[in-house]
Amino acid sequence: MLHRWDISPKEAIALQRSLAGKVKTELSLGQPETVAGVDVAYLRESNQSIASVVVLSLHDLLPIEVAVARVPTPFPYLPGLLSFREIPPILEAFGKLSQNADLVFVDGHGKAHPRRIGIASHLGLWLNKPTIGIGKSRLCGSYEEPGQDRGSSCDLIDRGETIGCVLRTRAGVKPVFVSVGFGLALDVCVEWTLKVTTRYRLPEPIRAADRIAAQHKETGG
Repeated sequence: MLHRWDISPKEAIALQRSLAGKVKTELSLGQPETVAGVDVAYLRESNQSIASVVVLSLHDLLPIEVAVARVPTPFPYLPGLLSFREIPPILEAFGKLSQNADLVFVDGHGKAHPRRIGIASHLGLWLNKPTIGIGKSRLCGSYEEPGQDRGSSCDLIDRGETIGCVLRTRAGVKPVFVSVGFGLALDVCVEWTLKVTTRYRLPEPIRAADRIAAQHKETGG
């Protein structure tokens, strides 16, 4: 157990600062066979969260296992503290899997965070496996617009530090914000993001997890 979850927002911020220095970028990925995507949806009326984890084969990017957890939402929505709201249900969903995931894509930022530890990095510390953060919008930092071709990119810079990559995953479509989650260097994160992104803007693992979470939200979990 990395830490307890029943803490105040002030304690959560202090914890983020202490954990940021523990994020590694030198794990060996080897030749992965599976990749997972995670997402969380909310049932606001009942204050519950639905976390989905979908494991896909890297051979064809088709799902081979799905796990879903529905729990009371454990933390309020506060900017910069998303991990304390979403990781507890995500961990419960991971606990239901029988299939290992070699690499995890997270719908959210990793190092591209004001305190350098967004949900992708925080989850990676808990799982102790490679994670990659994919943000749909910028949380912090500045950048020049990348070219319009697929694979065009530019650095995301905050306070003189490169914290992520603004990556065009589909020609002429808004870029995504790739950042180190846990275990892998930024250039490796970008490489894998392009490998698992096909016809759409978002990587297939995240699209699959989002689809499952949305389905369970529609049916009430």
